[in-house]
Amino acid sequence: MGARARKTAVGPGAAVVPIRPAAELAAATETVFAAFETHLSRCALAANTTRAYRRQAHAYRTWLDDHRAEHPDAFTDVVGAESAVTAWRRHLLAAGASPATVNQGLAAVELLYTQTARIRIAVKNARVPRPGAPEALTRAAENAIRRAADRRSPRDAALIALLLGAGARAEECQRLTVADVALTARTGTARLHGKGDQVRTVPLPAPARERLDAWLTERTVLLAARPALADLVGDGLWAGQRGRLSVDGVTDVVRAVGKDAGLPSLRPHRLRHTYATRLREGGADPAQIQALLGHASIETSARYFRASAAEVADLVDRALDY
Repeated sequence: MGARARKTAVGPGAAVVPIRPAAELAAATETVFAAFETHLSRCALAANTTRAYRRQAHAYRTWLDDHRAEHPDAFTDVVGAESAVTAWRRHLLAAGASPATVNQGLAAVELLYTQTARIRIAVKNARVPRPGAPEALTRAAENAIRRAADRRSPRDAALIALLLGAGARAEECQRLTVADVALTARTGTARLHGKGDQVRTVPLPAPARERLDAWLTERTVLLAARPALADLVGDGLWAGQRGRLSVDGVTDVVRAVGKDAGLPSLRPHRLRHTYATRLREGGADPAQIQALLGHASIETSARYFRASAAEVADLVDRALDY
């Protein structure tokens, strides 16, 4: 059904604002945006969403104020509304806004029209490019991270080695108990408790096994010397100053190690991306990466098989090296 034929009715309870003739766009704009502010203050949207919608609606109003002559019917009917919003969409894209930002703006303005003007618009979203391979650490950066962690403490060295050697999410790393880690002279595994109560057991490479073994020894000595701390840590693998390390605590360790290595923006998920990328470079297929990372969909794992910008540049350099 075309835009001109769509109905403009809204559900029961919607705040309906009578719209004045198109010539009085300024007055109509004032009325509509005041009503939208009231709606946002009363609706059940998440706080972050409300703030984002308010910001986007303000941006649309600012643009519309500068283009009144071109869109005098912006609040008259669905045709005028869609024409104005489509033009705003073009403006945002031309200004370099990301597709995600543009689509958030469209969602905010569509809600504005629906809730305050009894107009249901349908403007095509901006196309979100298919993502390439998630950003992994370079080999040099990974080695710098490992060295920085080794210099900090046995716990931090073990935590970083596990994130890089098991691909655990921050939450999965935090949930580990001593019983979840099984180490022998030549082998080792970690039992990770993932999303949706899914549990997977992943093998641990030698660097992770060595550092976990050193931390378990250190942990035993530490908790024996501090019985009160031992009670707070319980069977948790990671001990902090005030008890069992939290998820934020895991992230803080990663950030601190990253800062020491010259990567202050480092977060746990980038270590997970690095793990998956190393698996792919080592010959793993998407199904194997899916199992090891605990992805619900193999499509998620397939992201790691799309060449990154750095890999494409390296390929060009090697292929065209005259």
